[in-house]
Amino acid sequence: MTSVVSSPPRTIRIGSRKSQLALVQTYWVQEQLQKSFPDITFEVHTMSTQGDKILDVALAKIGDKGLFTKELELGMINQEIDFAVHSLKDLPTNLPEGLTLAAITERENPADALVLHEKYKGQQIDTLPEGTVIGTSSLRRLAQLRHHFPHFEFKDVRGNLNTRMAKLDAGEYDALILAVAGLERLGMSDRVHQILPKEISLHAVGQGALGIECRADDTELISLLKAIEHPPTRDRCLAERAFLRDLEGGCQVPIGVNTVIEEENLTLTGIVASVDGQKLVKDTVTGPASSAEQLGTKLANTLRDQGAQVILAEIFTEIQRGA
Repeated sequence: MTSVVSSPPRTIRIGSRKSQLALVQTYWVQEQLQKSFPDITFEVHTMSTQGDKILDVALAKIGDKGLFTKELELGMINQEIDFAVHSLKDLPTNLPEGLTLAAITERENPADALVLHEKYKGQQIDTLPEGTVIGTSSLRRLAQLRHHFPHFEFKDVRGNLNTRMAKLDAGEYDALILAVAGLERLGMSDRVHQILPKEISLHAVGQGALGIECRADDTELISLLKAIEHPPTRDRCLAERAFLRDLEGGCQVPIGVNTVIEEENLTLTGIVASVDGQKLVKDTVTGPASSAEQLGTKLANTLRDQGAQVILAEIFTEIQRGA
């Protein structure tokens, strides 16, 4: 009688950026998978991305395709890691050949937050005085805020969340606009002075959700990762990503979204704005959540008909000129 030798449980290597927020997110994913699959070992491997290394240049001027993801993707392609945890808003809508978006986790609050210097404690964004210095590294936030509040001054701000907060508290800025989700994940929700309503600032595509990327041919791993996917979040984010992809917009262009699922229907609102806030097109589509990506494409076509492509073309020309 021959004995059957079972193979040892697989060790799965998780890739993450080294920033505090990235590690908090990655360790959360590791914990959820470890609970679901206690016989498998999940190891975290950290890497620095281009976006982590270049901190003295505005994101839009660097060329943002894969700015926070490329090194992790090379790690997967070279079999150094098995999957990567991304803030979904950083993950380009077109992935390298051989890689796939395997799962999207339940979304935290995707809205933008107003964080104020102490001297403005108790204020809201519409009560801040003329000349208030607002820090943001996002063209999306910049364009929408300039549209609504042309009397503010805006300065670029880079670095991790702790670095940005230190600059705010030191008086380099009067206020920052940051993602609510990031502040909450780092235990800084007490610094949120105001959650900006969608009428003022539509959020980034995928903001508040985590995207899990892996090799497309690793069917065993993809099956495991589905255990932590949140279908309503997936549908909302797939609609948003299709909208962004069909407009050929990168992460650092003034494109904002908002999605809601009620019963079986998904409602997607999208905006495209010029960096100076002068030009802005906005519309909404509703349809079955099961047709999420088609809805994203439909909204992209609608805004294109309203002039979105012209606005984006002007922005890309400005960026290429170093504006």
